[in-house]
Formats: sequence, structure tokens, C-alpha cells
Amino acid sequence: MSGAAEEATFTRGSLLRHVSVMSFMSSIGLMAIFAVDLVDMIFIAMLGNPALAAAIGYSGTVLFFTTSIGIGLSIAAGVLVAKAIGAGQSLEAAEYASSVLVIGVLISVLTVLGVFHFMPVLLDALGAGGETRTLAVSYLSIILPSMPLLMAAMVSMAVLRAHGDARLATFATLAGGIVNAVLDPLLIFGAGLGLEGAAIASVLARVTILLMAVYPVIKTYRGLAVPSVGMLKRDIAAVTTIGVPAVLANVATPVGAGLVTREMAKFGTDAVAGMAIIGRLTPVAFAVVFALSGAIGPIIGQNFGAGLHSRVRRAFFTALGFVGAYVVVVAVILYLLRGVIINLFEASGDTLAIVLLFCGPLALAQLFNGWVFVGNATFNNLGHPLYSTCINWGRHTIGTWLPAVICASFWGAGGVLIGQALGGIVFSIVTVWLVVKMMDGQMRDAAATEFSPYQRMHILESRRH
Repeated sequence: MSGAAEEATFTRGSLLRHVSVMSFMSSIGLMAIFAVDLVDMIFIAMLGNPALAAAIGYSGTVLFFTTSIGIGLSIAAGVLVAKAIGAGQSLEAAEYASSVLVIGVLISVLTVLGVFHFMPVLLDALGAGGETRTLAVSYLSIILPSMPLLMAAMVSMAVLRAHGDARLATFATLAGGIVNAVLDPLLIFGAGLGLEGAAIASVLARVTILLMAVYPVIKTYRGLAVPSVGMLKRDIAAVTTIGVPAVLANVATPVGAGLVTREMAKFGTDAVAGMAIIGRLTPVAFAVVFALSGAIGPIIGQNFGAGLHSRVRRAFFTALGFVGAYVVVVAVILYLLRGVIINLFEASGDTLAIVLLFCGPLALAQLFNGWVFVGNATFNNLGHPLYSTCINWGRHTIGTWLPAVICASFWGAGGVLIGQALGGIVFSIVTVWLVVKMMDGQMRDAAATEFSPYQRMHILESRRH
């Protein structure tokens, strides 16, 4: 890479184009992975045992916890690398990437050991019992050891996006999705392994994603430095300053999911199975929303690193509008396809009621989830990760549990999800308000300082056009 101006691709050009291209490209890979998870659920439903679908629901909540740690550390990698690239510091970018990768893998190994030790306690706390609990233990025992591989893959993909290359990050997840899709029917039905076959396919998919992500980071971008003890000691403060709040913020999500699962478990296996189906449908239908949190980060990070504060502000509001348009379109599509979805999963009883609710008004609630995703990415990249931590914990504890319990007392199993959505609306509004207040303060501070070389270059180019 020759220089900062060539690498910091997001400091120029249309922000809407950057947001949409990054989001859609990132979502293709995510959609591939989530679509395979959805197919997993369809295959498992074909086996005719509701306990299998419920086991995936409980397992998914536990796995969500371990994955959230990876998401948090990948955020740290993306923030540090994007800022370094924006400031023209390519060597520092590679060293930060390596430090996060090493630290992340070590933390992931310790986390997996801890989850194995406390697995019975975790499943009991979620309300799993009987055959469902036994199946969940079997599924988790196969897939958990692959979490350090997924951690390394997630950090590598964050580094690719920080370099502005969502395409290669997408190829990595797309390749993993293809491997999983091919192996699923072979192992679930062909080899007769059932739920364990789905877990094995997921492990092999993660290996594929890791290989496809690490290779271009090293070969194309020279984005990793040779790690050393000295480098880790030097970088650990910067990594933990962003990584710890980001991890804590993301861990709040599975905590909220656990609270919802426990409340849903009170209404029986069918209700938990319905929630598990929604858990697979949501990331497929709203993959672009989920991808946006990773896509907007490098855009904001590069512009913030270059000192372009007004462009940071425009990027934030562009992302909010983009989320709104996308969610409305997808919500309409889900409503029109609700009959097909019901037949696909052979839903009945509480499962049917929950799926219908999701394909109706609850789909629109993803708008507010998207606003929180964009807000958290902005907090992290503008140097205030504690804001995202506080927002996420408030949203996924008192903002989830209290309205879920209240609404469940009126509307049963569906009320749990309605309450969760209402809490999300309140916290999304708070998030947007805090981001605007934070950006206003930073723009005032920037106005009192001398323009950086990058800012002067941007101003001259703007005047020419």
C-alpha cells in the first residue's frame, strides 16, 4: 500500500454509496451463514421432534455469548486499524491487528473452557430440561471447541473491512456458508447424525471462513505484523480501552436473549421452538441491518482519523436513513410471505402465533435495532465505547426483562417479544440523542484547533468541485 490517501478510501466520495456498498457486500456473507442456520432449522424440523428445535434455541443463546466476545474484539480491531489507516500509519495498523488477534484467541480459549465447566448451570438458568437439555449439551460439546477459530476469523474480517475491502470479507463468509450448506444434508440425513451432523458442518464452515479471511489480510494487505511480547505489552492498553467496553456491550445481547428465552420457556417447548425459528429468520431477512454495524465503523473510523468531523456526522445520519428504508421494504416482504414461512416450518400452536407476530409488526422493530447498531459503532469509533456498553446493558436488562414480563402477562408468549421490542424503541431514541450530542461536542472542539493536512486536502478538493 503506497499511502494514506490511497488507503483511506472512505474519506472521499458519496457516503450513501459507501454505506450501501459496504452494508450489502458484508450482508451477502452474513446472509450466507445465517441462511445455512435457517436451513439447519428446516432440516431439523423435518426430523419431527420439537425438542430438537428447542435445543438449538437454548444452544444458540449460549453460543451467542461466546460469539459476542468475538464481535467485541473484532470491533476493537476495526476501530484501531481504520483510525491508523485514516492517519496514514500502515505499520501501526498491522501491529494493532496482530495484537487483537493474539489477545482474542487467548480470551476465546479461556471462555470456551469456562463455558464447558458451567454448561449445566447455564442451561438450567435458561430453563432447559429433559431431552431438550441433553440434546443441547451434545450440540454444544461439538461446536464450542471451534470458537477460537471463529474469533480469529472475525478479527481478520474486521481488518479487511477496515481496509475498505468488504468484498474479500464477504467471500470468506460466503465460502463458509457454501461448505455448511453442502455438508448439512450429507451429515444430518446421509450419515444419520441429526443434530450432531449440523454441529459438525458448522465447525468445518468456521475453518473455511478462517482460511479465506486470514489469507488476503496477509497476502493482499500485509495487514498482520509478526507478534511479539513487546508489541502486545505496548498495544494491550489501546486494545482493552476499546475492546473491553465493546465486549461488555456485546455480551449484554446474549444476556437479554437469555432473559427472553427463560420467559418464553414458561410457555412450553412450542413457544421456545417458535422463538428459535425467529432467531434464524431475523438475521437472514435483516442481514443488511446486522452488517451495517460492521460496515459503518470503518467509514466513521477513517473519517474521524482524518479529522473530517462534518463528514462523520453525515455518515451517521446517512446510515440511519438507509436502515429505515431497508427495514420497511423487508417488513412488507415478510408480511406477504408469511403463509409460505408458516408452511415451511409446519408451525402450529404457540409456534404459529409467534411466527405470525414476527412477520407482522415486530419486523418493523428492526428499525430501532438498526439505529442502536449504528449508534454503538459510532460510539466505538469516536472514542466513547463506554456509551455503547451502558446503552446495551440497559437495553438488554431492564429494557428487556421488565417490559417482557409485563407484556407477557397480557399477551402470553407473544407478549415476551412485544415487550422486548418496546424496550428497544426507547433505548434507540436515547442512543441517537447521545450520538448527536457527542458529535456536536467534538465538532466544537475541532473548530478550535488547526486543520490537519488531511482536512486541508479535503477542503481544497471540495472547493474544486
